[in-house]
Amino acid sequence: MAQSSRLQCLILHERFAEAPLRSPSSSAGKCERGAVTKCQLGLLSLTRRHERSPVCINQPQQVALTMRIHCKVVVIAVCFGVFLLLYFLGGNAADDPLLREVAEQEEKKKEEESNSSRRSHSDFGRNVAGKFAKKPPVEEPLQGRKERKAINRGVNAKSKPRNFVGRPLTKRKRAENVMHLAVVACGNRLDETLTMVKSALLFSLKRIMFHIFAEDPLAPQFEKRLNQWPRSISSKFQYRIYPITFSVGNADEWKKLFKPCAAQRLFLPVILKDVDSLLYVDTDVLFLRPMDDIWSFLKSFNSTQLAAMAPEHEVPKIGWYSRFARHPFYGVTGVNSGVMLMNLTRIRSTLFKNSMIPGGLSWEDILHPLYQKYKNHITWGDQDLLNIIFHYNPECLFIFPCQWNYRPDHCMYGSNCKGAEKEGVSILHGNRGVYHDDKQPAFKVVYDAICDFPFEDNMFQSLFYPIQTKFLDTVNTLCGRIPQVFLKQIEKTMKKAFDEKVVRHVRHN
Repeated sequence: MAQSSRLQCLILHERFAEAPLRSPSSSAGKCERGAVTKCQLGLLSLTRRHERSPVCINQPQQVALTMRIHCKVVVIAVCFGVFLLLYFLGGNAADDPLLREVAEQEEKKKEEESNSSRRSHSDFGRNVAGKFAKKPPVEEPLQGRKERKAINRGVNAKSKPRNFVGRPLTKRKRAENVMHLAVVACGNRLDETLTMVKSALLFSLKRIMFHIFAEDPLAPQFEKRLNQWPRSISSKFQYRIYPITFSVGNADEWKKLFKPCAAQRLFLPVILKDVDSLLYVDTDVLFLRPMDDIWSFLKSFNSTQLAAMAPEHEVPKIGWYSRFARHPFYGVTGVNSGVMLMNLTRIRSTLFKNSMIPGGLSWEDILHPLYQKYKNHITWGDQDLLNIIFHYNPECLFIFPCQWNYRPDHCMYGSNCKGAEKEGVSILHGNRGVYHDDKQPAFKVVYDAICDFPFEDNMFQSLFYPIQTKFLDTVNTLCGRIPQVFLKQIEKTMKKAFDEKVVRHVRHN
């Protein structure tokens, strides 16, 4: 019954909405108008009573209302999701140890891949710069020999090195930023060796790792003196001190070969197994330009070259090997081993041709047989053995110009090193004891100036000007008559260092 009344009212409502109202004077109109009014009131009552019921809301309105509700829910959900994303990425994820570990592993993997690609042509110690300091020195390969200690700031040679001079290398320190330099010191060569080390540090740009092979009495003296150097210098290098050891043959025989301990250089590839590349120099060598420059020759090696040396002489008619040698030697004039750049990795992996075994021998296996065969014919000891090896393996040797190993022989018999005349001496080699006598005062002037130079003084005032002034007293000597040979490169090096320091200071300010 209620449904029927509601339907009638709806019909009347629609009719009322569609038809205009008649004049109020009409009795019919009054009746109809009154009926409509009653129906409107009834409809209004029904609407209010059922306004919350879906029956009273038509379908389009219901759809619109539902869509608005859904949109609000979606917007709220999206905002909440964005908030959670920003929270985890910007805050919580930064402290997540798992994510941090994954990131570190990815970074380490990229660094190892980068170092591995560089090892393919020179393998310069890979992370060696950061990692050679973390590795323990290699045990001496000869079994049964007496255990000997190497001073490493008070640490045994077989223990993990802890206290180096200077700041420790970090894992992020790349290998190309560290250079390795080896020297062998015996007898009274303490001061001479320290002066060589000092000259390398004065001009070099990259950090240097010194491998010092010394007799037992000298080891603590090296440690004491090196530890006294100022922090500004000690932060540029690290060092290890090793005992004198020979992995094959009779140690007493090797020690007596030419000069005490000189043969030690032959065993560097065997002992320093954790070092990829190395510059060996005699104790009487002085750097007049950055060591970085000669180190860069490693990049010039072709696929077969594994060592670099300078000729023993430039003129065959007055060269020693070309006139007196009774054994094979490299090239026309032989080579001098006082400055020797080596790719130790290649040396360890190469089989060297020789006159004894057709198949070739490794570096460690060839040394003692070669010595036994030629020991009665060699004059310059280990240098002669190197000449014999590279005589049979010339493709393995890179030759650098004479100014990188400038000796009295280059000026005693007239000037015969054209590279030094043009560019100046890069490395001064004072063999024949010329640093300590008056036979060639030009060499002694340079040595004394570097030896006496206070580390933190101005190099122009306390190093270059004294050398320049004292050279006036040597112009009448065989080597002093060409002072530009000795002064040109060192002046150029100090100007470059000064200019870089000024530029850095200006940029900093």
